[in-house]
Amino acid sequence: MYDYIIVGAGLTGATFAYKARKAGKRCLVLERREHIGGNVFCENINGINVHKYGAHIFHTNNKEIWDLLNSITPFNRYTNSPIANYKGKLYNLPFNMNTFYQMWGTKTPEEARSIINNQRQDATDKMKADGVDKPRNLEEQALTMVGTDIYEKLIKGYTEKQWGRKCNELPAFIIKRLPLRFTFDNNYFNDTYQGIPEGGYNTIISHLLEGIQTITGVDFIAEKDEWMKNARHIVYTGEIDRFFDYCCGKLNYRTLRFEHETLNTSNFQGNAVVNYTDADTPFTRIIEHKHFELFGDDIHSVPSTVITREYPSEWKAGSEPFYPVNDERNNSLYQEYLQLAMQNTGVIFAGRLAEYKYYDMAPAIERALKIRIE
Repeated sequence: MYDYIIVGAGLTGATFAYKARKAGKRCLVLERREHIGGNVFCENINGINVHKYGAHIFHTNNKEIWDLLNSITPFNRYTNSPIANYKGKLYNLPFNMNTFYQMWGTKTPEEARSIINNQRQDATDKMKADGVDKPRNLEEQALTMVGTDIYEKLIKGYTEKQWGRKCNELPAFIIKRLPLRFTFDNNYFNDTYQGIPEGGYNTIISHLLEGIQTITGVDFIAEKDEWMKNARHIVYTGEIDRFFDYCCGKLNYRTLRFEHETLNTSNFQGNAVVNYTDADTPFTRIIEHKHFELFGDDIHSVPSTVITREYPSEWKAGSEPFYPVNDERNNSLYQEYLQLAMQNTGVIFAGRLAEYKYYDMAPAIERALKIRIE
């Protein structure tokens, strides 16, 4: 009946369906949740587009992707400039001259570099004294990159909450780089293009799926064999281990729990994203959604506001898998599933869960556009 059945109506699935339809292919999209959009789904509450599954801020250097999405709906000028709250004291992110001034009172790049280099050297000397040549874990990696103060106040507590493990138990590669900016620049991303779609992400997903049969509330895996009889090809964006009935074992994921709250005030925290980096605060951040789309005095045009507290936890059956845990055990297990996937020539495994790899939004779209149409 179909050239392609696409499992998952998130960015990867919706983008591929859009491409396949343009190529004249007959497609069916199946979505397990009761709505399309996956994790970029927004719910309108009191005129505010609430990112139901955490903050999604689009950024890319790929002009083709940027132009494609802006041809669907214009993007606004939102610039991601998060704040860190450590025991009530606020710091700008990413780590830049504003952060260093707030941390130590330094006013010049030379002053900040001197403090950071001294702390980095202390960490390196301690490792050498213990007979260690290179960082063995995330804690040692961070200390040798940014020093003690930044690590203790802005990295350690947040990271341990995010991963549910001590930093000295996490692999060093998780923090591949910790950029230090010796300029007064609070723009979190270095990409050329950045913003939020006007009217929220639902507009983009709806356009990508326009004219394509889409069924929500359907668990493809529950009737996998029957669905696979009805298509020449399957594009699968769900968990790869679940597709193979966990025959090699279960992969680990981190999940998130969200507490949404509507408040009778026009401005709760003055910023879209505030990270809570101490270990005692149970959530990792508070998102105030109206700041994604309203700026300046326009923030008061909507008298209420919606905030979301984000609580990371270990994934368990019934919860949404958000982040792959790319440690040695899980990466090795994924390779076993990858070998099985390569033997399923009629199934294309694409996206964060199917490839057990973290994708940001722009790379997810790029991945979908690279899938060859047959």
